[in-house]
Amino acid sequence: MYYSLFEIFAVGIGPSSSHTVGPMKAAARFVENLRTAGSLAYVNRLKTTLYGSLALTGIGHGTLNAVAYGLMGLNAEEMDPQTDYIGQINETGKLNVGGNHEISFSFADDFVLEKKIFLPEHSNGMKFCALDEKGKVLLEETYFSVGGGTIARRDEISQRIDREPYKVPYAFENCKELMTLCEQNKMTISEIVLKNENYIRPKNFSVSQNILKLASMMQQNINIGMQKDGLLPGNLKVKRHAKAMYERLKARFDANATDSLTALDWINIWAFAVAEENACGGRMITAPTMGSAGVIPAVMRYMERYGKFRSENDRKNAAIIFLTTASAICSLYRTNASISGAEVGCQGEVGVACSMAAGGLAAALGGNNRQIENAAEIAMEHNLGLTCDPINGLVQIPCIERNAMGAIKAVNAARLALQNNGAHVVSLDSIIKTMYETGLSLNSAYKETSLGGIAKNALSC
Repeated sequence: MYYSLFEIFAVGIGPSSSHTVGPMKAAARFVENLRTAGSLAYVNRLKTTLYGSLALTGIGHGTLNAVAYGLMGLNAEEMDPQTDYIGQINETGKLNVGGNHEISFSFADDFVLEKKIFLPEHSNGMKFCALDEKGKVLLEETYFSVGGGTIARRDEISQRIDREPYKVPYAFENCKELMTLCEQNKMTISEIVLKNENYIRPKNFSVSQNILKLASMMQQNINIGMQKDGLLPGNLKVKRHAKAMYERLKARFDANATDSLTALDWINIWAFAVAEENACGGRMITAPTMGSAGVIPAVMRYMERYGKFRSENDRKNAAIIFLTTASAICSLYRTNASISGAEVGCQGEVGVACSMAAGGLAAALGGNNRQIENAAEIAMEHNLGLTCDPINGLVQIPCIERNAMGAIKAVNAARLALQNNGAHVVSLDSIIKTMYETGLSLNSAYKETSLGGIAKNALSC
C-alpha cells in the first residue's frame, strides 16, 4: 500500500510518535466522534485506560499529556510551545473538551494504567470512555497506536490504517513491484513518489515546496538543539550534550586540528541535537518516528555539508530526492512490517530510519535504483534484532546515542552501496520480512516496555 510522504514525515510533539503523536490523534478523533454523535455537550467525565507498552512507559513518554492535548482538540502544528497546558489543568482541575466544553479532570483519577494487560491486536492499546452526569456511557472506543503516529480503531486494526488506501498512478506493495515500475516507466524511485504525491494533492498544493519546508524544519531542529544545554526532563537527570560537543569541535577547528574522521563528529552532533530536542517534548518531524527523528536530519546535513553541490538549486533538488526516496522505503516497511518499537523493537524505529536515510542519501548522491535498494537493505541488515529498552521509559538512554549510531550506519551503508553497480544477493523485501519476523519473536521485555535489556540492568548492575 502507498503511504504518502506527508503522513510519513508529519509534525508532532515529542518524545514518541507511538506514545504521544498517536494517542493525541486518537483522543482528538474520539472527541470529534462525540461531537458528531451530538453527545459532547452531555459529557461529564472522560476516562482513559492505557494498556501494555503505553501503560508501562506512558509516563516517561508523555502519553498522559498527549491524551490531554488531544481531548482538548489541540493541533501539534499550532500549539504554543510557551503555554503550560498541563499546568493549567493541574491548577484548575478542569479540561476544556474539544475547546468548548469544560469538565472536571484529574490525571490521577481519570487515567488507568493497565501495565499487565496487552490487548491482542497491538501492544499500544488505549480505551476512551465518555460518561454523562449520571454515569451513563455516552461513547466508548478502543484505539491502537501502530507506529509513526498512525492510529487504528479496533474495527480498523486489521487494516493497520485509519484511512482508505490512496488511489495513485504508481501503486506498489513491495520493493520488487517498485523496481518493476521504475524499470517499465524509466523513472527513479523519487520520480515515482513525486508523480503519486502530485496526483493525490490539490493543484494549488506545491509538493516540492512543502517537501523543502519539511527539510527546513528538520534542519531547524538541529540548530535549536545545538544551542541548548541543561538537563533533560525526568528522573535520570541526563545532560544535553550537543551544544558542548559542538563547542569542543569548533575549538579543534580554531586550533587548526585535522582529523580524517571529523565528519563522524559532525554527524553525531547533529543527531544528538535533534534527539535531545525530541526528548524535551519539542515540535518534531516523524522520521519515521519521534524516537528515531535524529537520524534523517543528521544524514541530510551530512549530505549538504559534503555533497559538493554546484548551486543552491542542486542542493534543494537533492533534498527532495532524499526525502521522496526515503518515504518510498518507509512505505515498504509500513506495508509489510512495522515501524513501532512496541511491536518489533527499535529495529522498527532507528533501524527503519537508518534504512530510509541510507537509501535517500544514495539517491541524492546519484545512485541508481538498485544501489538505492542495496543501501536500504545493508542499513537494516545491520540493525536486525535491535531492542527497544529505554531506561525508566524515557526516550533518552539509549535512544539519543542510537540516533547517532543509526545516522553513522546510514552513511556507511550508502557509501558501500555506491561502490558497486547495485547487484546484490539479499533483497530489501527479504530483509523487511526478516526484520518483521525477528521483531515478532522478540520477548515483550525488549519492545518498549522498559522491563528488560538496558532498562532492567543499567541502574542495577
